[in-house]
Amino acid sequence: MSRFNVKKVAVLGAGVMGAQIAAHLVNVKVPVILFDLPAKEGSKSGIAERAIANLKKLKPSPIGVADDVDLIQPANYEEHMKLLKGCDLVIEAIAERMDWKLDLYHKVAPFIAKHALVASNTSGLSITKLSEALPDVIKPRFCGIHFFNPPRYMQLVELINTPTTQPEVLDQLETFVTAVLGKGVVRAHDTPNFIANRIGIAGMLSTMKQAENFGLNFDVVDDLTGKKLGRASSGTFRTADVVGLDTMAHVIKTMQENLNEQSDPFFANFGTPKVLQKLLDLGFLGNKTKQGFYKRVGRETMQFELDSEDYIPAGGKADEVYGRMLKKPAAERLKLLRNAEGKEGQFLWAILRDSFHYAAVHLEHIADCARDLDQAMRWGYGMQQGPFELWQDAGWLDVAKMVQEDIDAGKALCKAPLPQWVFEGPVADSGGVHTANGSWSASQAQFVPRRVLPVYERQLFPEKLLGETNLPDWQTAGTTIAETKALRTWTLDGNVLIASIKNKMHAISPEVMEGLMEAVDVAESDFDGMVIWSGDSPFSVGADLEATMPAFVIGGADAIESIEQELQNLMLRLRYAQVPVVSAIHGLALGGGCEMAVYSARRVAHMESYIGLVEVGVGLVPGAGGLTYIARRAAENAASSTGKDLLPFLTEGFTAAAMAKVGTSALESRKLGYLLDSDIVVAHKDEVLFVAINEAKSMAASGWRAPLKRSFPVAGRSGQATIKGSLVNMRDGGFISEFDQYIAGMIANVVCGGDVDAGTLVDEAYLMKLERKAFCHLIAHPKTHERILGMLNTGKPVRN
Repeated sequence: MSRFNVKKVAVLGAGVMGAQIAAHLVNVKVPVILFDLPAKEGSKSGIAERAIANLKKLKPSPIGVADDVDLIQPANYEEHMKLLKGCDLVIEAIAERMDWKLDLYHKVAPFIAKHALVASNTSGLSITKLSEALPDVIKPRFCGIHFFNPPRYMQLVELINTPTTQPEVLDQLETFVTAVLGKGVVRAHDTPNFIANRIGIAGMLSTMKQAENFGLNFDVVDDLTGKKLGRASSGTFRTADVVGLDTMAHVIKTMQENLNEQSDPFFANFGTPKVLQKLLDLGFLGNKTKQGFYKRVGRETMQFELDSEDYIPAGGKADEVYGRMLKKPAAERLKLLRNAEGKEGQFLWAILRDSFHYAAVHLEHIADCARDLDQAMRWGYGMQQGPFELWQDAGWLDVAKMVQEDIDAGKALCKAPLPQWVFEGPVADSGGVHTANGSWSASQAQFVPRRVLPVYERQLFPEKLLGETNLPDWQTAGTTIAETKALRTWTLDGNVLIASIKNKMHAISPEVMEGLMEAVDVAESDFDGMVIWSGDSPFSVGADLEATMPAFVIGGADAIESIEQELQNLMLRLRYAQVPVVSAIHGLALGGGCEMAVYSARRVAHMESYIGLVEVGVGLVPGAGGLTYIARRAAENAASSTGKDLLPFLTEGFTAAAMAKVGTSALESRKLGYLLDSDIVVAHKDEVLFVAINEAKSMAASGWRAPLKRSFPVAGRSGQATIKGSLVNMRDGGFISEFDQYIAGMIANVVCGGDVDAGTLVDEAYLMKLERKAFCHLIAHPKTHERILGMLNTGKPVRN
């Protein structure tokens, strides 16, 4: 198969999804043209231009760096159709109207390049029917591609073929979507709403129906069906508000119009819920209209009440006993819920039973195998376990018997029995649908392995499902070199040493410091390079406060200074190691985690990495070399400029530390200076280790050497005076507290080099001493104690 190069993409339709798909293409450096209808007034591309401008206002942001939206090229169907000839991939993303889509296909077909792939982003319309509007020459290159909203953040993309789609087209598109866009691909059959929305919307309808049956309010349902149940924290009704009630209604309508009692025995349950219909009639569409199932009134959250057609206070919680039940092992948990006397427990069993029932009945028709269904629900609906995984975890045959008993007793949503393969044959013998030999395909009546494509060789430790014991586990893989409770050092190939922190949130404790120091020694002696990486996020939230505070209580500031100096020594050891040290980042890299990254020789970061120095939030200053890094980078950047004034190069780094700014993407983290232009941003989280190992090897093979230690100029007293003057204005304007000003003043003192003249040459050891002094002074401050205790108790920063 020849390589499929995507040099440029056209997105047809500048609506909510189309514009955000275009934005994500820009995030991963793919040139994109955004088309829409010609505007009736002003610029003919005005519709696309306004959609691009609106991207900057969306929350969460669909773009890694706000200004990059300007890289999207606006276009219209009247003036710019010839631009399609230069596009390798055309994604149609207009409104979910079959007639509109077919009409557009007739118009654009003559302008599509002979090699280009064409895909429709639809949440459930028939891909085969859409393909009928295309010329025969394009049909083999056409398929469905279903992004989930918001496309930057949601991992799932469903690919749907037609009878005429060439197999290599799906392979090419899956490779692009996986490696370039960073998504998890599931191939779905061309059935209404495909996999995730078919299962997910049926589940939401079941939840709404059972909530009504058991008389539960929205807030209690969301408390039960969110994190406690291992699902998205927004629960059911908040999720509907986020998605948009009109969007949800459209997906329900697709099921109503394209299914019947013969094709789906659950069809009688697909009526639009009364409360949803009332909200639609009132024009309350969820977050987009600022009211739906919920709305905010000042600081209070209100929930809609159908009887009064008005909003009443929300905030109700479920009985704590069910929270405790949901923490039990799966088998015990499901039995407790099934036998629960309270309505909340009965509700939970009912919706879980309904999900098992629906998934089993429809697996044969909507998905190639159970793996695709479970991955779709993980990636598209934020479930920690898909329905089959949970079922298997709880004891396959035991759960199957409980579900079938409820069906026979008339308690289930329909009378359709569980398929025979549930009780007899390979699945029953194996104790579930996921095994080392593959996942169960009901249509093929056998276990099928994962697809083998070259792109998946880059995922050394792919996300695996329960029962996939054939896939490697990063916690035990490779050859272990050394291991403690806090850190494991190991290797996959004998060339690169991997250091994986095991502490909660990968906090840097004294044991981690000691282990990393030893790891560098071993790497220098026996390996070509070293990678700091863990298979789960975050990268590291920084120093272990819980481990540090007892030392302060016993030994005071002297004990803290000793710990801080050890942490600083670790950072310098990483920077000046005689083999390249690469930090492989996924998720949060905060405080000491950020410092560990910036002191590494190179950084490989997942797109969704959030990097920053956040010590101000706990009343401290960065104390492990973060401020020294800011001062050194300012001097290095100034040296390559014609200007002599250091302050302009220092301002952004100082502001980021003083305001505890965290990059909201790897791209923004680069703008803040925590990633360099030479660092690598990877779109798929499961490729980060592969890239990091190869980067370490490449650096070693190219003769990489650690930098020489050298002095550099600082901004001195005059720089401090300028910064502190601006802090006074911020305090007087109410933007920062007096204590914030005090901490920021100490940060200014360090990054400017203390009480010295502007341009004075200093070294890292000098600045790190200033850091330690400031850190130890603040850790004894009562207001710092308030912030630390607040963070430990609530997980949220205290502003005092």
